Order: sequence, then C-alpha cells, then structure tokens
Amino acid sequence: MSDQTRITAERRTEFGKGAARRIRRADKVPAVLYGHGTPPLHLALPGHDTMMALKLSNALLTLDVGGEEHLALAKDVQRDPIKRVIEHVDLVVIRKGEKVEVDVAIHVEGETAPETYVTVDRNEITVEADATKIPESFTLSVEGFEAGRHILAGEVELPQGVTLITDPEALVVNVTQAISEEALEAELAEAEAEAGIEQDAPETEDSETTEAGDDAASDDEKSEES
Repeated sequence: MSDQTRITAERRTEFGKGAARRIRRADKVPAVLYGHGTPPLHLALPGHDTMMALKLSNALLTLDVGGEEHLALAKDVQRDPIKRVIEHVDLVVIRKGEKVEVDVAIHVEGETAPETYVTVDRNEITVEADATKIPESFTLSVEGFEAGRHILAGEVELPQGVTLITDPEALVVNVTQAISEEALEAELAEAEAEAGIEQDAPETEDSETTEAGDDAASDDEKSEES
C-alpha cells in the first residue's frame, strides 16, 4: 500500500521557460498542484527528494508549503528523454478517504512448463482504490502453467476495498507453446517460397571441380590463340 512521503515545497512566483530553467539549475523541480476546485498552486520541489519519492508509481506525497500541508498524488511526471531527470510534475489534491483511479503495475513470477513461452499483454491494470491505500503492484504466479493457460484482468486478486476498472475479460498474461528451431526454419522457408525467394544451392565439390576445369580450358584456349 502507498506510504506517504513528506516533501517541503516552495511557492513559485516566476513562470515561463527561463524561470523553469533557473529552478532546475538550483536542483529543484517545477510543479503545479490542482484539484477539488482549488486555484492551481505553482511550486518548486527539492530535486533529490522528489526523484526518490517518485521512484514508486502512484506515490502519495504530503507537501509542506509554508507550514500548510497538502496531500497529493503525482498525476503526470515529465522527464528529460535522454538524462531521465524530472523536468516537471503535475500533482492532484487528495482528500483522506477519497477514491481514485490509478494504473497499477503487473509483475509475473514463476516457471512455466518446459517448451512454453510467457507473454505479458498488459503491464498494468486500472483500479479504483482509497488514495491512502493504493497497491504498489500485483504479482501473478505462472508456476507450472501449461501452454494454453492465461490470466484475465478479472482473475487478478485484489485487496479489500480495491475495485477493478479495466475490462475483466482483458488478457493480462498468456502462455503459449514455444516454437522449436526446426519449426521456425520451416516457417521461414515456407514464407520465402510464398514470396518467390529462391534459396541459393550450396556449393559442392563437383561444382568446384567443374569451375576449375572451365578455368583450365579457358587458359588452354588463350594459349592456342597466342
């Protein structure tokens, strides 16, 4: 379940790209807090503390802004595509006892039967939960699963008070028969044949001998001409 992380934030009075760059150079993160009909609150969050807090998805934050506390949930986290540092955070105000819709990660564990392959069709499912009791993840076991077994969203075991929003019939995990190397080569050959691609015949000793004889004959002909 979600643990609350306390972060001391500062109000922002400057806006725009230039102001955002100055905030980042000071190892802080521009952020905005909104929701429940309150005016947006523009903040600067401490860079390191924010990065550590948002390593967990659906992190619940207690923001201390000039002595006022705000319970918030990270709604959108923008990161630099190369450096992966946090550039901006959108936060929504949360009330204790409030239900929220969130995406919760799926983790698969266990070994399936020999010669089978596990496909995770959904890395997360959407649920509704108490804002202070959001599951960190759901762990699904595929131990001993044979080909043909699967897990649907409706089969994921949810904690009490958590409601599934994702379609219960949505496929989450699927176990199929692993294709052998021989079968893969046969499929490839069949596909090439359908596409009209001819395979080059492997060279043999006979073909090499013939080529050598042709070269010798050609040399003799040149000798006679000279």
